[in-house]
Amino acid sequence: MEHATPGVIVLMLAFIGPVLWFIRKATQGEKIFVRRIPGIDAIDDAVGRAVELGRPMSFTSGLAGISPVLYACLGVLRHVARKAAVFGSRILVPSIDPEAMVLADATLQNAYRTERKYSSYDPTSVRFLSTSQFAFASGYMGLVHRERVAGAFLFGTFAAESLILAEAGQQVGAIQVAATISNEQIPFFITTCDYTLIGEELYAAGAYLSKDPVQVGSLKGQDYAKVVVLLLILIGVAQATYYSATGQTYQATTDGAQTPLADWIRMSFEQIVNLIYGQAQE
Repeated sequence: MEHATPGVIVLMLAFIGPVLWFIRKATQGEKIFVRRIPGIDAIDDAVGRAVELGRPMSFTSGLAGISPVLYACLGVLRHVARKAAVFGSRILVPSIDPEAMVLADATLQNAYRTERKYSSYDPTSVRFLSTSQFAFASGYMGLVHRERVAGAFLFGTFAAESLILAEAGQQVGAIQVAATISNEQIPFFITTCDYTLIGEELYAAGAYLSKDPVQVGSLKGQDYAKVVVLLLILIGVAQATYYSATGQTYQATTDGAQTPLADWIRMSFEQIVNLIYGQAQE
């Protein structure tokens, strides 16, 4: 912030302002609309399938450590765990990260307490397998096959082991719902899972199911920030098209002299365009 130009300051306010505003509104108890995505229905279907068959469910956040991705996953885990507590179904949570494992265990306990079913909570539900990527994948496959899992939830960060995990669920006939921000793994999940939440739908599902004010407010605020980005892109495209059509050369204002408000706004807009399109001339 010490050396931020007016354009950077305006850009930061445009991105951060809506997020902070909606977090404040959500914290104050105001209801913020979040659209229910089809993947949430798939989650409930998978839980119902496991309950009907009398077989356990599994939930893994993959390689996710302590991060915003994990917090979104924990919101989904809490929802699934509450359903498991109500219907008396088992839920298994294999983990690769010891710190994430502790948070997952606390989430399960909270879910059972919320449903007044804490006596049914099984401390062995959360299982640490390995910190090694493929050792974890092997352990997950063995767990799924031994327990005959009927509903598998793959929510989090995944890499080369994604297809191994999903194939294990396919082999035992489990309904599988996957969600990841790892774009390169999405095709594998689409191929092997019954439903796949793509990219930011993971955050949307976590916010919708957890009703956490910070998650809901952040999600809504980011949507408005994206609108700002889209408007800047459209303005920049229109400006670039105009200069190209008229043959004019774009010249940015780079001096640091004090200017009236109108010139300051104009200079800020030019710097924002420079940040996005890299057209500023030294």
